[in-house]
Parts: sequence; C-alpha cells; structure tokens
Amino acid sequence: MSKELIINQTLNEFRAALIENGEIIDFLMYRGNEVGENIPSVGNIYKGKVLKVLPGMQSAFVDIGWEKAAFLYVDDAYLPTLEEQRQMAEKAKQAEQEGSRVGQVIPDELSTLSEVVNMKFRPDLSIESFLKEGDEVVVQVAKEPISTKGPRVTRHVTLAGRHVVFMPYIEHTGVSRRIENEEERDRLKGVLDSIRPEGTGIIARTVAEGQSYKVLKNDYNMLVKIWKDVLKSAEKAKAPFTAYQDLNFIQRVLRDITDEDVDQIVVDSKEGYKEADKFIQRLLPNLKGKIKHYEEDTPIFEHYGIDLEIERGLANKVFLRSGGSINIDQTEALVSIDVNTGKFVGRKTLEETILKTNLEAVKEIAYQLRLRNCGGIIIIDFIDMEKEENRKQVYQALLEALKKDRAKTNVLPISGLGLVEMTRKRTRDTLTRVMCDPCPYCEGTGRVKSTITVCYEIVRELTKVLKKCKGTKVYVYAHPEVTARLCGSDLDVIETLESAYSKQLILRSENSYHVEQYEIFPQEY
Repeated sequence: MSKELIINQTLNEFRAALIENGEIIDFLMYRGNEVGENIPSVGNIYKGKVLKVLPGMQSAFVDIGWEKAAFLYVDDAYLPTLEEQRQMAEKAKQAEQEGSRVGQVIPDELSTLSEVVNMKFRPDLSIESFLKEGDEVVVQVAKEPISTKGPRVTRHVTLAGRHVVFMPYIEHTGVSRRIENEEERDRLKGVLDSIRPEGTGIIARTVAEGQSYKVLKNDYNMLVKIWKDVLKSAEKAKAPFTAYQDLNFIQRVLRDITDEDVDQIVVDSKEGYKEADKFIQRLLPNLKGKIKHYEEDTPIFEHYGIDLEIERGLANKVFLRSGGSINIDQTEALVSIDVNTGKFVGRKTLEETILKTNLEAVKEIAYQLRLRNCGGIIIIDFIDMEKEENRKQVYQALLEALKKDRAKTNVLPISGLGLVEMTRKRTRDTLTRVMCDPCPYCEGTGRVKSTITVCYEIVRELTKVLKKCKGTKVYVYAHPEVTARLCGSDLDVIETLESAYSKQLILRSENSYHVEQYEIFPQEY
C-alpha cells in the first residue's frame, strides 16, 4: 500500500498530510502569523508564575508569557515521591488484571504514559497545601489553547525523541501498545530498564520496534542533555520564560507522524525541502532517498486531492458512495454523528440495507474523526438494527476502523437505542475551529429567523408604537425581503394598521440590514 507524506508551505502557513492510497491518515496545520510565533504548542516547556490558586476547583492559573493564563490541575501540579509512584503503579497493575475498564480502549502510542501520569497519587492532598500565588514552577503544555480556553499544562514533563520518550519525574518503563509482538515488547522493556536510572521513566515509541540498544541509548542521552539544558536556563531566568520550544512544524511532522514504511516525502517549498532533508540526514537515516521537491504548476494539495478532502472535512453533511450520508455536528464539549440511508434503497431486505449503510458509515466516521481532529465525547447514532449479530458486526467494524487513528479512543458497545458512546483524546483544536470563524450573520447558530417571523415581530412592535404615537406618520426600516413580505397580499397588514389607527406607515428597504434587523421611528409633533 502506497503511503506518502505531503508538506505544503504558503507564506507562514504550513500544512502536512500523511496519505495512504488517497486517504488522509493524519493532517496537521500551523499558522505562524495569526497569534504569534510563540503559541504554546504541545511539548513546549515554560518557567511560569502562579497567578491564582482556586481551592474550589483544585487548580491554578499560571502565567507562561502568553495572552491567556495556563490551566494547571491538582493532579498535574503534584510531583509524587518515588514511594508514592511505586504504590500507585502496583494498584494500577492490580486494577488492569481485574479488568475494571469500561468499553473497548484503542490505545495511542503513549497510552502507557497517560495511564501513569493521570493517576491520582494523593487524592487527599489539596492544591493550596503545596502551591501558592507567586510560586515559580516549570510546566509543560499538555493541551494547546482550544476555542476560548487557554493551554493546559502539567509539571509531569515528558521529552519525546524519535524512538523513546524521557520522563525526568515519573519512574516508569513502557512500550508503545501499538507494538503487538510480545517477544519484541519484552526485549524492548529489558533494553529500556538497562538504560534508565532509578526514579526516571522511559517509553519506547512505535518506531522503536526492532531498534538496537545503541540507537535507543543515543536517543535517550540526547533527551537527558536537553532536559539538563532546560533546568539550567530555567534556573537563571525570571518567570515567565520559555525554557524549551519543541521542534518546528516540519521537524515535528517528520518525528511524530512519519513511519518507517512511508514510501515518499514530498515538499513544495525549497526552504522546507532543505530543512526536511537536513533533518532526515541527521536523525532519520531510514528515510534517506525518499524525499522529493515538488515543482509542478498545480498546487501540491490540489494535485494529491487533499484540498477536496479538507473541504469535505469542513461540511456538516458527508455523503457516502451508496447514496447514504452522515451528519456531523460539533459543540464545545460534544460531537454528534447521525447516520442516514438517504438515497440508498438496497436490493433485498430493509435490515440488509441498514446494515450496509452502517458498515459504510463506520469507515467514513473513523476517517472524518481523524481528519477533523474531533475530541472529547462523541455520540454516533447508527440506524437501528433489529438483529444483535448485526449490531456486533458494526461495533467490531468501528473498532477495526479506529485502529488507524493515532489518538487514544474508548468505545462503548452499541446501546439498545442504536447509539455508540465514545471518547477520543484531544490535544489540539479541531479542523473547523482552526480554519473557520463563526458566521457573523447568524452568530454561529446556523439559523436565522424567517422573514414571516420577523414580519409578525414588526407588526406586534408597530401596534405598540401606533397606540402611543401622536404624529401622523410612522417610518419602518427593514431588510428588503421583510418589507416585500409586509407589503405582500398574503399579509395585507399595512392597510389594516393604517385604517385601524389612522396613521400613515412608510416602509423603507435597507440592503445593509440583517434579515432580523428593523427600526421603527414615529413622527412626533
């Protein structure tokens, strides 16, 4: 199967798409000129100053030098002792053996890390007992600013290399859950245990599979050196201070989403090509000879059909090949997806038609979740199926389709109402929020009042004004469609009101008015 990484640069906008047989596996975008070059990206490390401690929310706001304060939760703020870590690790191991999880978890590359750093090491400890206003702390961005929220930060620092991840404060040896071969997992765990000192942590990433002790050790040593430099610079500086900025966009893409089985890397800018080639020569020898400079007249994303896919990713309704469709609606904390048969009528029975539509929708839903980077709670409303085996088939197909996703997901079985509840890990903003603004006309609601509704509002307001008006004329200014409807034969309100109140109504059409906007001016004399 052909897998290609396509990188596009347009002035200060960078876009990268990992595609496999024409399907986007991962899509990343960065705009350096919109909110400044210092946007708190995931992985950046800051020396911050605690602005406010909120006991009621068990959290704190930290100034890291950005326009919005960073959010630090109590579990991310507390640095546990080595003894506490080992006790919690033992409890987590017992819970996993007992199978206390609900739903099917499809892990991401660093699921083994999140299981450790998300532990409540000291649930009895309050944040105000160890953190106060004015304290200076070293924190790392765990989630980028999303919508109106500032970045979320943590004191559990992790430094990602090509093959391993280094944790200076958490003792843990882990192997990416995407490496499924048990012998290889055991080998890597043995290598990692021999590399890391007591009290620190190390995780083998998916690309570490098959790598030698020397390669992993070199990667680890580089990360340890970076961490020492971070501590040294943070010690001298005054908060807020940027102690470490993760790699630039092209380097992050090559490090994080480029697998060894990528057949080709295509870059359309000369500067980007040189930078990518230099990074590959230095750190990714297995990708040598796979990079290409794109010089065609057709824009690179148009040439590979990516622009068309992005447009589909911005639409509320996505059509399926059979004629069915899925509707995707995103809110602040929830994504709802509705599956419809549409024009697809099937050939045999209703149940078979529904099953085929749901199975086709499963693949498109998994694809759209990746493309749009939807996160948080996701509810999928499949078309109701009567047979239990069909529900199980659709559920298993969904789990299989989600395995391509790099983000961690937790999926519950299809309920009796035909709904699937799932969560998807979110670390950056969605495609629609990055590329779109709320409509200034409808203010993001997606709806405006109909002209007939506005007409009746005007009539009610006019009735109030006419009762109090002492003059002989009343002026009404409104959108052209509204004035046309008021004067139309179906309503016939102007003559009725003029006759009832012995006043003259003068209507004026204003092209610049919103359809819901109107003004009424009585003549007073």
